[in-house]
Amino acid sequence: MSDKTVFDGRRVAAAVRTEEDFTAALKSGVPVIFMQYSSILTVEALIRRSHDAGKKIFIHMDFTDGIGKDRAGLEFLKKLDADGILTTKTSMIRPARELGLLTVQRFFIVDSHSVDTAVEAIRIAKPDMVEIMPGVVVKKIREFAEKVNTPILAGGLLEEKGEVDAALSAGAAAVSTACRTLWEYQ
Repeated sequence: MSDKTVFDGRRVAAAVRTEEDFTAALKSGVPVIFMQYSSILTVEALIRRSHDAGKKIFIHMDFTDGIGKDRAGLEFLKKLDADGILTTKTSMIRPARELGLLTVQRFFIVDSHSVDTAVEAIRIAKPDMVEIMPGVVVKKIREFAEKVNTPILAGGLLEEKGEVDAALSAGAAAVSTACRTLWEYQ
């Protein structure tokens, strides 16, 4: 799977937490929405609205209410035509990929031990993409890009164009941000 296929040549995904942000993301130039809130009651409409707007949508499994964090939950999202999932849980990656969902595994890097743990989890689970958080840790993005053969996404705390540029220069394939002013940035 190529990150270029998912991002259609763009380099920013919208990390969406509210309905207001979702509406803005639908009108923006981003090709991908990382849905950080949803529930069993809303997810179908969110997926449909995203696709109607020509956007791919990844559902954050860890923050979706009423949908099991298990294979049945993944099958439900696949049936609703979700493009992929985001999760911090290594155990969700393999079954999601088996179902044909794209996968983004998120890692919070706080120290050198978390880097080693994350690299091992990536090697075992083989997600389609990895999101390293916070995205302003350029040095660690470069380290991951050199150690794993998986597209790296930078997410979290990215608020300025220079931070996006630094993450991309360090080897990130793309970034995700809740900062609306960056959603049009290429």
